[in-house]
Amino acid sequence: MLFIDGAIGPATSDYITHGLERAAAGHAAIVVIQMDTPGGLDSAMREIIQAILRSPVPVVTYVSPSGSRAASAGTYILYASHIAAMTPGTNLGAATPVQIGGGSPFSAPPGETEKGKEAAPRSEGASEAKARNDAIAYIRSLAELRGRNADWAEAAVRTAASLSANAAREQNVIDVVARDRADLLAQVDGRTVTAAGREVRLATRDLTLVDAPPNWRTRFLSAITDPNIALILMMIGIYGLMFEFMNPGALYPGTIGAICLLTGFYAFAALPVNYAGVALILLGIGLMAAEAFSPSFGILGIGGVVAFMLGGTILIDTDVPQFQLSWPAIGAVAVASLAITVVFARLAFTSQRRKIVSGREQLIGATGTVLDWSNGRGHVFVHGERWQAASNHDIAPDAAVQVANLDGLTLDVTPVEAAPAPFSEQSKET
Repeated sequence: MLFIDGAIGPATSDYITHGLERAAAGHAAIVVIQMDTPGGLDSAMREIIQAILRSPVPVVTYVSPSGSRAASAGTYILYASHIAAMTPGTNLGAATPVQIGGGSPFSAPPGETEKGKEAAPRSEGASEAKARNDAIAYIRSLAELRGRNADWAEAAVRTAASLSANAAREQNVIDVVARDRADLLAQVDGRTVTAAGREVRLATRDLTLVDAPPNWRTRFLSAITDPNIALILMMIGIYGLMFEFMNPGALYPGTIGAICLLTGFYAFAALPVNYAGVALILLGIGLMAAEAFSPSFGILGIGGVVAFMLGGTILIDTDVPQFQLSWPAIGAVAVASLAITVVFARLAFTSQRRKIVSGREQLIGATGTVLDWSNGRGHVFVHGERWQAASNHDIAPDAAVQVANLDGLTLDVTPVEAAPAPFSEQSKET
């Protein structure tokens, strides 16, 4: 027994598809899908329907428990199943496609009309009419395949019609109204269905249903395909790699960032993503980063936040609430990104002001002791090392000198008394 509980997305389609494949490999007598869904993504719905249609094992979709629904995408899955069943107190329908930004996800209508009144007609664009007609043709084909009420199926798409369990049985929309699992198995016993091109007579009266709940893989996929989680993973990945590039060899930021970034990309690949939203998010990150290194009195930072929030708003191309980015998540990630940018800027400015402690530049200004000297040349001891040195000054052995310049491996030194005073001390003297 498989379960669809909640919005239908990539994780659901993966779970149902693999569940049907395992049932076929194990020569199961039937597969029961217990369903309670408000709708979901069109792509995920079609993958589930395709898996049902090619399954050699008869599929019984059962809307249960009481109070559940098979709205929108759930109605299509119910029509595609070999046996459609419902518990008293459940309903199905409202299968009108909702189109946002070129996509055609399926979800329950956002508003409800008063009882007994039809929704006021509204103008329909060419793309919306195209999506609606495609949905009507699709659900009618499923109804005709299973010998169910095709006219009501069309009404469910065209006018968002809905039915209770008993009304659906009376109008030949479903096959069975069952109180519980035992009643369901008793009622479908002896029925003949066509599965994968062959007729199968169901013998279910003495069957025992074995639950196959979602495993860790499905739960993990369900978690990362939450757009809010996917966005956070992508941001952690981007900033992890940025920190690794700024501090080569840190390893932890780069490793964690790469894993999070790839996981976020995988999640977005499974979701209906608007690439204009992705471009705006990347632009926003770039502008906030530019603000850190190119002072612009805040215009780049503010523009980056605005671009980021606009990109997050249109990133997911669907009207299904469960697969939309929430404003709190977008705002939190934008504020966190701006804060991280400020931190990076502070670190960059601090490192620029910090005294150099290694390399060629570190020798300039360093002091040492003369080891030997003759005719303007000799050797000095600086930083625990013996260096060749030259100078235009007369210097005695054991004198303290300061490095003024470096020519290859030869230091240009001056006596400490003759070395130029720091700028701050010069300004005090003047």
